[in-house]
Amino acid sequence: MEPDFAALVKQFKFEGAFLEANPCGFGHINDTYAVRFRKANGAVHRYILQRINHNVFKNPEALMQNIERVTSHLKKRIIAAGGDPERETLNLIPTAEGKAFYRAPDGDYWRAYTFIEGAQTYRAVERLDHVYSVAKAFGNFQKLLSDLPAGELHETIPNFHHTGKRFETLVEAVERDVKNRARFVRPEIEFVEERAGETSVLVDLLEQGRLPERVTHNDTKFNNVMIDNETGEGICVIDLDTVMPGLSLYDFGDAVRSAANPAAEDEQDLSIVRIDLEILDRFAHGYLDIARDFLTSVELDHLLFAAKLMTLECGMRFLTDYLEGDVYYKVWREAHNLDRCRVHFKLVEDMEVKVDQMVRIVARSR
Repeated sequence: MEPDFAALVKQFKFEGAFLEANPCGFGHINDTYAVRFRKANGAVHRYILQRINHNVFKNPEALMQNIERVTSHLKKRIIAAGGDPERETLNLIPTAEGKAFYRAPDGDYWRAYTFIEGAQTYRAVERLDHVYSVAKAFGNFQKLLSDLPAGELHETIPNFHHTGKRFETLVEAVERDVKNRARFVRPEIEFVEERAGETSVLVDLLEQGRLPERVTHNDTKFNNVMIDNETGEGICVIDLDTVMPGLSLYDFGDAVRSAANPAAEDEQDLSIVRIDLEILDRFAHGYLDIARDFLTSVELDHLLFAAKLMTLECGMRFLTDYLEGDVYYKVWREAHNLDRCRVHFKLVEDMEVKVDQMVRIVARSR
């Protein structure tokens, strides 16, 4: 059932008279709307109104505390650098009671942001200069948050990038086989089992104190950066629900996974799925132009391993959801999550084939 937007918008300090609300974006988890208002002078402007999926994010109030802390910190750093905090970070619209979120009588959690005009996100790479700009934006995001203690943030999804635990969850899903689907995916299950020893590498390095814990985004898809329509620059990192303590390698690896495959995430023709080395080159160049000065040697040494690991992990998550009955990700067709899984495993295979070329590419930017 569609929300009662006329009543809902009254819960926030929006400016102007409400006109309409329309679905916006293409995220897998939350429900996002662009809401339009007319000011007293006749000008029409927009806000983002979003319903938080509290089935995925079990503690929305802690999540919103994270977003408040992070956006406040980013604003200070952006202003100090002479930037524009209205366009270079998300800006929460407070509720009528001055809170960062509104909890409706039905238990749903809602939040609102200013709408960043003159910029957009892209589901896939259309221009190589965009790749460089997005990479710089993610590197700068980490840099601006490098002095925010990770311990001040909540873990919004426990063990989100703990790939070893993701593997254990997959094994459990195979054993339970609640939808009787495991018989259809034996090759995919075996693919993961052959690489099981790699799943704990980064977590082990963290526990050994060889990798620093940082404030990281943890969901660095290519479409989580707003790109300015005129300059082509990546101006704002969005979708901050998973900003929490993590590893810089998670962000680099997940971004490469997202950007460097020219095929769609759910492409059914696996012959076109590959790691685009030109895109990797531009991404590594942009990211390291910002991040090489604050990353440690161990972080730099594991950038490419992280790209492969995050791709494997994402494939495992899609496979797990397929086995469990598509309860986490939104699906639009039968076996949609299985298609997504297969794309990621094909990408892992291609990374393994091209690893020597990838190493040379990153070495040039390092």
